[in-house]
Amino acid sequence: MLQETMEPAWLDAFEAVLGRCGLQAGDTVAVLSESQSRPILPELARLAAARRGARVFSLVVPSVFSNALPVARSTGASPVLRNVAPVVGALAASTLVVDCTVEGLMHAPELPAILQGGARVLYVSNEHPEALARLVPGDALEPLVKEHVRRLRGAREMRVTSPAGTDLAISLQGAVCGGNWGYTTRPGTMTHWPGGLALAFPAAGSVNGTLVLAEGDVNLTFKRYLDKAVTLRIESDYVTRIEGAGVDADLMRSYIAAWGDREAYAVSHVGYGLNRNARWDSMALYDKRDFNGTELRAFAGNFLYSTGANEVAGRHTSGHFDLPLRNCTVKLDGVTVVDAGQLSA
Repeated sequence: MLQETMEPAWLDAFEAVLGRCGLQAGDTVAVLSESQSRPILPELARLAAARRGARVFSLVVPSVFSNALPVARSTGASPVLRNVAPVVGALAASTLVVDCTVEGLMHAPELPAILQGGARVLYVSNEHPEALARLVPGDALEPLVKEHVRRLRGAREMRVTSPAGTDLAISLQGAVCGGNWGYTTRPGTMTHWPGGLALAFPAAGSVNGTLVLAEGDVNLTFKRYLDKAVTLRIESDYVTRIEGAGVDADLMRSYIAAWGDREAYAVSHVGYGLNRNARWDSMALYDKRDFNGTELRAFAGNFLYSTGANEVAGRHTSGHFDLPLRNCTVKLDGVTVVDAGQLSA
């Protein structure tokens, strides 16, 4: 295991990202963590904010556990705030919230109130800081993501195919589209680091076809490269069949059924990675506890299909899969944006 003692390069990386978030001397920074947070991350956030002359305070809340539900991983919907009004109020009144919770506040129910207060939120993905330092965003990522978000918003349909047999038709009419480049300067917005994604949350009834997870594709909920292909048949947003032999298919069938919730079978979001510094093979170099997988969501040219909660379609569930696929071709209204897993010019 890599040691998580303070390293100057890691502190420099945190300071660089806070700088890209426009943090100024005298700004108020709330460093949010929980009892099960990786200790080095809030420590780096506090020191980096102090280096920039900010007024820093820490909020540490208890982690939440449930004996009644399956284990949840990589949901982006931390339950730790529990709508405790003084905590939400303190975060909302801050200039910047550095979110070091395990799951992050991206889909947490308290996030709208925090953003409406004018705070901007940076979720530091629960990665080993070595990975974060490798993926400090540069100047090129923001304009690239913005361009692809513009393309998504202007398109009526996304079509995804692959040599393995994927053939998906995704209506983008009524979808909410956005992107992430790893920092934010605008009050009332949220981002996550690492970044580099363009995404769409489709409206209800928008996704139909076949999704084939080929050998080497990734199930990030399990932090596992697939050894055997798994085929998902999708009708009006919902996975109706999970086909395949072997442990990968068995794990997917077992876990998704364990929620006892039809909405766990539905599409959450679709999109593709734009970060040329992120690597598909990086998961092989880390222990599971050291790796949250945001890098694999963002590596350039992957097609990301996710199941679970989708507020645009009016669906809420804690069951969730993030599935980055390689070698797909993605077209927006017939124009290729990803060609066989490679970003088009």
